Amino acid sequence: MATKKYTVTLPEELAEEIRHEVGSGGFSAYVTRAVERQREQDRLGELVTWLEEEHGPVTEDELASAEAERREFERHFAEQGPGAAGERHRRAS
Repeated sequence: MATKKYTVTLPEELAEEIRHEVGSGGFSAYVTRAVERQREQDRLGELVTWLEEEHGPVTEDELASAEAERREFERHFAEQGPGAAGERHRRAS
């Protein structure tokens, strides 16, 4: 992907904290990933708005059901332990 240099203004404390964590060479990559994540969030927000316009807002019952399902998935994968999915994949190969 082609790149172009831009000038942005960041709070000094935040910029120095990031630079300290990633080093001067990783600063641009860090900022790029942050902007990419923000764009993903913006697009998801646009999708939610469109879906709510098409189908109406999500009800409390739907939210509760989705949360219960999420907790069940979380429990299932916690029981499997770290790396369990990769181990099953290797055995199946």
